Amino acid sequence: MAHFTLIVAICVLILPHPFISGTQATTFTIVNKCDYVVWPGILSNAGVPPLPTTGFTLQRGETKTIAAPASWGGRFWGRTHCSQDSAGKFSCLTADCGSGKLECSGNGAAPPATLAEFTLDGAGGLDFFDVSLVDGYNVPMLVAPKGGKGQNCSSTGCVVDLNGLCPSELRVTSIEGRGGVSCRSACDAFRQPQYCCSGAYATPDTCKPSSYSRVFKTACPRAYSYAYDDKTSTFTCANADYTITFCPSPNTSQKSSQEATTQGENTETTTSPGENTGTTTSLPTSPLSNTTIVYEGFLDYSGASHPVAGIVGITVAIWWSWQLF
Repeated sequence: MAHFTLIVAICVLILPHPFISGTQATTFTIVNKCDYVVWPGILSNAGVPPLPTTGFTLQRGETKTIAAPASWGGRFWGRTHCSQDSAGKFSCLTADCGSGKLECSGNGAAPPATLAEFTLDGAGGLDFFDVSLVDGYNVPMLVAPKGGKGQNCSSTGCVVDLNGLCPSELRVTSIEGRGGVSCRSACDAFRQPQYCCSGAYATPDTCKPSSYSRVFKTACPRAYSYAYDDKTSTFTCANADYTITFCPSPNTSQKSSQEATTQGENTETTTSPGENTGTTTSLPTSPLSNTTIVYEGFLDYSGASHPVAGIVGITVAIWWSWQLF
């Protein structure tokens, strides 16, 4: 009898924590449907153990699955245009985490960056998740729960190519200026309290959507467009796993700049939403391979509000934003 008791005690000791607590680990499946390489980054919330990886390479068409423990919280994002210099320093043109390595090792994404944010096993045992453009945008992203349940357990994201629709004041381009590689938030671009929901604008009552955040919201109605955009942008699930897809729609999948240049394809004609000239501009949708960027149209707007003059060209993207949900 004593021998049997010893075996039971050993079994209890070696059982993993999720079985003891009655909860299961959550699985994140990261999928790259872009026509270019994406380097996902991961940052765990303060006081939460990091996941097994904090940064990795995801080739075109590649998938990676990561298990997160119960009550984990943090964010995922995609870095683009990454390279390693002769000294071995790793860096990315968009959403770089500044670690100098493939692993982000506790560093977050430098804006602009499309973010997928999660708090697992939160209030009421629910997972809370969203896709945020509060820090700007760099790559299309869709978050889809699998096997979960709840009244608000549905897909969310921004599947539109906002780099082509970005107002000129917010657009980040290559040094050649041939196309946008990311789109800044108004807060990041202008550093004014009304855009950052800070100072006198630090409450839901005082911080309202701006003309710039409405550009994001019109194109991606389920994504966070500014700090207090909670009502239409926070989703909840119980007992779900999640698939995070970069470039979920074929129309947001971008070809290399070399292909676009040699074949004369992959451009679209649209009116810049940051201008009201009534003219059309050919906007390349291809990511560029160089490693130098400039901020296009950055001005000192201190003391004045400069809303977007005309939000046009957005409607072509709305259908793609909704048809996946």
